[in-house]
Amino acid sequence: MSIAPTLEADRPKRTALYPLLESAGAKFVSFAGYWMPLQFPQGIRHEHLHTRSRAGLFDISHMGQILITGADPATSLEALVPGDICGLSGYQQRYTQFTNDRGGIRDDIMVTRLPEGLWLVVNAATKAADLTYLDGNLEGQCAVSAQQRALLALQGPEAARVMESLCPGAERIPFLHCTRLLLAGAPVLVHRCGYTGEDGFEISMEEENAESCARALLQMPGVELVGLGARDTLRLEAGMCLYGQDLDESTTPVEARLGWTIARRFRQEPSAARFPGASIVLKQLLEGTVRLRVGLLPDGRTPARAGTQLFDADESTGGQVTSGGFSPTLDRPCAMGYVATRFSKPGTRLLAKVRDRLHEVEVSPLPFVPHRYFTPASTKETL
Repeated sequence: MSIAPTLEADRPKRTALYPLLESAGAKFVSFAGYWMPLQFPQGIRHEHLHTRSRAGLFDISHMGQILITGADPATSLEALVPGDICGLSGYQQRYTQFTNDRGGIRDDIMVTRLPEGLWLVVNAATKAADLTYLDGNLEGQCAVSAQQRALLALQGPEAARVMESLCPGAERIPFLHCTRLLLAGAPVLVHRCGYTGEDGFEISMEEENAESCARALLQMPGVELVGLGARDTLRLEAGMCLYGQDLDESTTPVEARLGWTIARRFRQEPSAARFPGASIVLKQLLEGTVRLRVGLLPDGRTPARAGTQLFDADESTGGQVTSGGFSPTLDRPCAMGYVATRFSKPGTRLLAKVRDRLHEVEVSPLPFVPHRYFTPASTKETL
């Protein structure tokens, strides 16, 4: 598992669900300034496989939720991200990134167009910096406000059945769209999206309603609590990036194979792109990059974890693992990392140095486990 607890100078915060999670036997770690459940008594492997087969409930209230309002917040935000924000229809969601002047990724975010403005979900560790960044760059154009709300994720093949029972209409939400419904009598904003590769929902509500909503979900057959440990193994199998490991300010969207998130009109008319580092990113789209993110399948049972160095057959440096662990679904190790572009073709054999020994790994397509989003195959987007 590649999630590691962070050392906080101040006492970690507790989400609104902390008492419920504690009563369920959660093992907590300090993560991004919060006490978060690493796992529950049945363990990470059980939680992982349960999510793949039924439905897992995650507390992700540590994530940042931000509302941007103004005369034209979409046009304003497009000066900071490469995604097509102006092209969003009502209640549609899009994955994009804040970039820096070198095209590196400051954060990866989800953006939804609501009638009142743009709704952003940002990473927990970067939410304070994101707010400052938005305030500084949108001042005079838009109002930026942090939303003190809870956020739950229900993921797995039975998630739609559960939501249909509790929130009729949720089962009809298309992938990467949202709507407003009632859950356990509480108003909620429900997105059809997630971080596991499974069909699922992210549910935002007022903090005082978090426990009643979670209890209503947990009372449904097939729903169990899942912690950060299984969230990490699930997203790794799905080939999804973790900010701070697979993405950072030295990594561009093209290097991370996120070129599909860049607005088509920016590709067709580069002069229209205003986001930081646009010239670098768009040039990489045309000419390629010196390194790329790839999947990696180690031989044997030894995982290649984050930080593991990769070498070619001549033992010259070939790249580095950024996320790695053991896949419960595949019953074998898997990893992601960055390699020199000449090594990025699937089937390429490399060497991973684990505890001073070299182990063979093979470059693999991503994801390791096929996505099962609720969307027609012709319109499916890969997150």
